[in-house]
Amino acid sequence: MRHIAVVGSGPAGYYTAEAAQKHWGEDARIDIFDMLPVPYGLIRTGVAPDHQSIKGVSRRFEKTNLNENVRFVGNVSLGKDVSIQELSGLYDAVVLATGAPRDRELDLPGKELGNIHGSAAFVGWYNGHPEFTNIDVDLSGKHAVVIGMGNVALDVARVLAKTPQEFDGADIVQHAYDALEASTIETITIVGRRGPHQIMMTPKELGELMHLERASPYVDAGDLPPEEDDMILEPGLRKSVRLLRDFAAIPASIHGETPVTIEFDMFASPIAFHGDGRVREVEVEETRVEAGRAIGTGNTYRIRADLVVTCIGYRTSPIPDVPFDERAGRFANDEGRILPGIYCVGWARRGPSGTIGTNRPDGYAVVEKIAEDMETGALRHGGKKGREGFDALAAEKGLDIVTFRDWKKIEEAEEAAAREGAPREKFVEIAAMIAARG
Repeated sequence: MRHIAVVGSGPAGYYTAEAAQKHWGEDARIDIFDMLPVPYGLIRTGVAPDHQSIKGVSRRFEKTNLNENVRFVGNVSLGKDVSIQELSGLYDAVVLATGAPRDRELDLPGKELGNIHGSAAFVGWYNGHPEFTNIDVDLSGKHAVVIGMGNVALDVARVLAKTPQEFDGADIVQHAYDALEASTIETITIVGRRGPHQIMMTPKELGELMHLERASPYVDAGDLPPEEDDMILEPGLRKSVRLLRDFAAIPASIHGETPVTIEFDMFASPIAFHGDGRVREVEVEETRVEAGRAIGTGNTYRIRADLVVTCIGYRTSPIPDVPFDERAGRFANDEGRILPGIYCVGWARRGPSGTIGTNRPDGYAVVEKIAEDMETGALRHGGKKGREGFDALAAEKGLDIVTFRDWKKIEEAEEAAAREGAPREKFVEIAAMIAARG
């Protein structure tokens, strides 16, 4: 019997469990741990609440959990409730699928000013992550600045721009829904260090900006390169740049009719935040792009900002006694191998890149490596207590484990509490989640 511990119940964790179940069948017992009492990781707290079709992948993960040899173990924090040494002593292999839940910090003068948030915190706030429920988000100003040129920046800008009616069918949590309904934001400026040919935004997400009820996107035509230069781009990026050109062609009269404008400010590198206790301006330096890199020109200007959200990337949280690559912000690993018996997968392995689907081949690949290490003797297995041993340890420590059956009760309670038109009203406090299981 192979005993596998997967730490993290997001896509990378569940795809790994799925791969292990398919590879070994009844000859494996797979326990999926999560620090929260609820599963699915970024599917629940990272994917935008108005992208419900993407969240539908959780139905696939639920099928994985219906196998008797796969178990969800919620409300257990690695490093706090149980150590990596304890898990390694109980399981043949421990796979870290903890993702990259921390913001990469934009370390600039003025970063301590109020109403500056990283995207992990801000997205967690409107998605109901217990850690970020109570952050101080003030939407009473007129100007928001979103720093970054990827899809997360687009998600943040789109959520800020939407009307309450546009959240029909979304699972945005009530406190964020109420704050956005009362928002007075009029201008959302998306700031990027480089130009149109270097954006990381995909056509689908960019195209959504054309269909907002009260907002219109704006691009300065002067920021666009000659159209013939687009021919060298890969097809997806070419479509994205085509949309930027469409934004630049929107008549000024249209912008005059919409109360919210989403402006793209490219070739602008933030260098400082200014304010009076709360942020009021973002100072940026004009740049030019050389060989794909942003080079400062020395010319600076300021953008009005009553709210700032930085969307510049994420980092994995270090775990005691697990080698960590500080520069890359992920576990130090060789194609998923960290130490004998300890592996990593997903963003914890490769950094925050790729889509949800990218984690599937990643999960299957790490299971192949575990199997290979078992066959070659690089990973000695057998004689471990696995699930039975962990349950004894949990009882000894007094841990309050949340099972998948418990989760289904929590889910039923969230669905019952949903406002009209919403699929659920997520609990935003751990105690409330645990209480809801009965």
